[in-house]
Amino acid sequence: MANRLASATSPYLLQHAQNPVDWWEWGPEAFAEAKRRDTPVLLSVGYSACHWCHVMAHESFEDEATASYLNEHFVSIKVDREERPDVDAVYMQATTAMTGQGGWPMTCVLDHEGAPFFAGTYFPDQPRHGQPAFRQVLGALSEAWSARPDEVSRVAASIRQHLAGAHVPSGSDPVDASVLDQAVAAMGPDFDAVNGGFGTAPKFPPSMSLELLRRYAGRTGSEHATRMLDQTCAAMARGGIYDQLAGGFARYSVDQAWVVPHFEKMLYDNAQLVGLYARWGGELGDRVARETADFMIRELGTAEGAFASALDADSLDAHGRHREGAFYAWTPAQLDEVLGADANWAAALLSVTSQGTFEEGASTLQLRQDLADPPDVTRWASARARLLAAREARERPARDDKVVAAWNGLAVSGLLDTGLRLDLQEYVDVALRCASYVWQVHWVDGRLRRVSRDGLVGTPAGVLEDYGCLATAYVELAAATADSTWLERARALLDVAVGHFATGDGGFFDTADDAEALVARPRDPGDNASPSGLSSLVHALVGYAALTGSGEHRDLAERALSSVVEIARRAPRFAGWSLAAAEAALSGPVEIAVVGAAADPVRAELARVARQHATAVVVVAEPGTTGIPLLEGRDLVDGGAAAYVCRQLVCERPVTASDELRAALGREER
Repeated sequence: MANRLASATSPYLLQHAQNPVDWWEWGPEAFAEAKRRDTPVLLSVGYSACHWCHVMAHESFEDEATASYLNEHFVSIKVDREERPDVDAVYMQATTAMTGQGGWPMTCVLDHEGAPFFAGTYFPDQPRHGQPAFRQVLGALSEAWSARPDEVSRVAASIRQHLAGAHVPSGSDPVDASVLDQAVAAMGPDFDAVNGGFGTAPKFPPSMSLELLRRYAGRTGSEHATRMLDQTCAAMARGGIYDQLAGGFARYSVDQAWVVPHFEKMLYDNAQLVGLYARWGGELGDRVARETADFMIRELGTAEGAFASALDADSLDAHGRHREGAFYAWTPAQLDEVLGADANWAAALLSVTSQGTFEEGASTLQLRQDLADPPDVTRWASARARLLAAREARERPARDDKVVAAWNGLAVSGLLDTGLRLDLQEYVDVALRCASYVWQVHWVDGRLRRVSRDGLVGTPAGVLEDYGCLATAYVELAAATADSTWLERARALLDVAVGHFATGDGGFFDTADDAEALVARPRDPGDNASPSGLSSLVHALVGYAALTGSGEHRDLAERALSSVVEIARRAPRFAGWSLAAAEAALSGPVEIAVVGAAADPVRAELARVARQHATAVVVVAEPGTTGIPLLEGRDLVDGGAAAYVCRQLVCERPVTASDELRAALGREER
């Protein structure tokens, strides 16, 4: 029998719709019910592609006895963290404060006002590895609620006070060249000189920090920054974290050498990495960018033209068991079955061993060596096609098909950059279709909604990252298409963000001033796996100012950057995207207007060179195009295409040849 979640739009909540737990969605009704019954609230937060969320569901939430206890002693709320990042942020902060660590599934127990008095993550169904069983935890909490209410109230009040008074590092100094120098230098000791990336295990793709390094190297010529960038991009692309058969990156590597991933594939990771690899360039970068773009379109694209959120880590193996990585891993025997005489060669090429690099004798696929010899390229193409065909016969991982505004904004930006840099118009067309969908469906009554599914918009309000990522995408579309409609839409998003999210000290809250009031109002300027709301908004503000000459938006960007200067000094990898925006601002940013007839090969070559610049805002248009201030007064030169290199709409003498443009841009070309 289905529970209340059967009417939810979130695929994660729908995964729990058949649980015997009497789940509620987040909302005042659930808290009113808890107050009526005088029970605590159990809050369980996760997401659809989360492996340990599935494990806890199978062990506990599908268990009749555990569900019966929950239903009698708690009001249970299930939240999709991707749909309600505001709820997730508040209670993750509480969980980290109470336990010293966080993660998903997140399990909190709350009073009737939403204040937590207990928090944790995954709990097993039986005592294991020093952890109590979930039923033991529930029993102790229920007993405390009934027998020691004063103690519960005291803990809840203490945590509420902690959340309300949580300090956000800020500052008033500008993020200037010295701050950027210090940030890049501080990243050095954490760099893994053997495997690339930063730190040890688990190791996540450091997309935003790598973009900072790319831009910094473009401005300064730093060999150290270039080495960290090149080694990390190459290692990830050749490792098991990258799908060597179909393209696309898994969420993270469980080991230090990028060999074994946690196999879920997230839109936000691939949306950032596709553009990064296109900008990094070279044979490997171009190939990975194309393959990742194709993966996104083929496996995450929705019928409406947007992009789904994620592919699961788990799927059914050949024995009908739900197992992580079952879709992606291979044994030597499986290679032999598919490839025959090519099996041993492919096993050596792809690091598939008899011992296995993963579980149960299976291996992830790595492509550590270059395929420089033409016969090997041909042989690999044939083997890859056969392996892909065989893999398609396996049970596919589930897909979370909700559309998240912020992540689709990232996808638009990534595909746009890939299409423009690789001269592949099909990716630009896909980006345009996605951007149009999000505006038509998610922009409701002058405000942004966070999620939609099957073309129907959900009720959760957009948070700051939704406004920032989408506004950035629309600014970039305005530059790419010279269509002022996108600039107008970006301005509408920025107006709401500035008007409803500003903190008053130059920073921004993650929720609007008229959003649902939670136990605390979240504000986290630090980047994580995806850009923070603040850093994404700064990119939009800098780009908008570059296209329009708006001093107001430039000032807002600089004040916002000053608010994260302390994070930049203490933990620069958590401010990578803000610092990447600061790199662009430090360069002006360079604004390049290229005008000429669409069919003119000189225009195409000037545009290609312009887009190699590390941080430039580039607009390419027919002469006489209106609506984009950067294009005003930019005419042909002697009847032919020309490029104008500008800063704050003040331009140098136009150039008409690619070598002249390179000279004007200097070493900032990358």
